Amino acid sequence: MITVAKLKVGESGIIKKVNIDGDALIRINEMGLTEGARVTVKKRAPLGDPLEITTRGYSLCIRTGDADKIFVEKE
Repeated sequence: MITVAKLKVGESGIIKKVNIDGDALIRINEMGLTEGARVTVKKRAPLGDPLEITTRGYSLCIRTGDADKIFVEKE
């Protein structure tokens, strides 16, 4: 398994584990980033933070620090 932050632009993975606690976990879950969801990295900001990803049919941006705590199995 690798983290979402390690995926290259255009790569996808299935979320296997979210290693975040507290209010941040609630926020991540409300955005649809739950176990079993497929994520694809669409873009990276010029300095690498944030990432634009797609999941469940919509796009969103997340911080690299949060993406580094979401583990996926690459497709």
